[in-house]
Amino acid sequence: MDILQAIIVGIVQGLTEFLPVSSSAHLIFVQELFGINQPGIAFDVLLHLGTLIAVIGYFFKDVVGMLKAFFASILDIFKGRFKKGFMEDPYKKLAWMVIIGTIPAGFVGILFKSEVEGLFQSITIPAFFLLITGVLLYVSQRLNVDKRDIKNSGLLDAIVIGVSQALALIPGLSRSGTTISAGLLMGLDKELAARFSFLLAIPAIIGATVTQLNDISTGADSFLVPYILGFFAALISGYLAISLLLKLIKERSLDIFAFYCWIVGAGILIYSFIL
Repeated sequence: MDILQAIIVGIVQGLTEFLPVSSSAHLIFVQELFGINQPGIAFDVLLHLGTLIAVIGYFFKDVVGMLKAFFASILDIFKGRFKKGFMEDPYKKLAWMVIIGTIPAGFVGILFKSEVEGLFQSITIPAFFLLITGVLLYVSQRLNVDKRDIKNSGLLDAIVIGVSQALALIPGLSRSGTTISAGLLMGLDKELAARFSFLLAIPAIIGATVTQLNDISTGADSFLVPYILGFFAALISGYLAISLLLKLIKERSLDIFAFYCWIVGAGILIYSFIL
């Protein structure tokens, strides 16, 4: 992998990690269509590390508030007043929702690792599920009627959204698109659904990064400069993607991403059948 290829892949990863269009599908498409080869899963994980720093940086205040609230809630448990503290502090509720929502993807990732990795071997599977992502985005916005805020949300919302994140391990099912859609279908406010989706990405990316640390250190010696530039490309484009999506979800709709998923998914399927 040369420097230009690393930057291109980094930008694609950063943008599509948070925009609801499936980063895994786009990385597969880019590598297939442009003949880009990467030195293995280590580079993917390093790009995810760039997007991790982007999301933590963007939601730094929320992350700090959630960490403080989580440890405070542990003290509440020992003092026998967990339920009261949980209900009164939005950050406590949000912290535990993220924890609960992370569990399903963790189980699926561990138990079905080889099966999930096998889905990345062709471009037709992610193309098909990209069409499904478009349907989820389009339908969920039109069924979002309750518009509940964090005070009126709960662990059931976290479980449902967590299950949707587990399903999004399938390439083509956008993690952000699927979790945001699940939040909207559960009746959450659009901004809260997007915010929770981004915060839910943090432990998922950390888990993927930690499990591949040995691979990263092994490949970095041979691809040091491309690795570094790809990392920063993912970080910067990821930060911009978060800002763009939050602006769109506040002021407009996500229909543009639904249409995009349909067009790209259909285009890739046609391309694969022509070959």
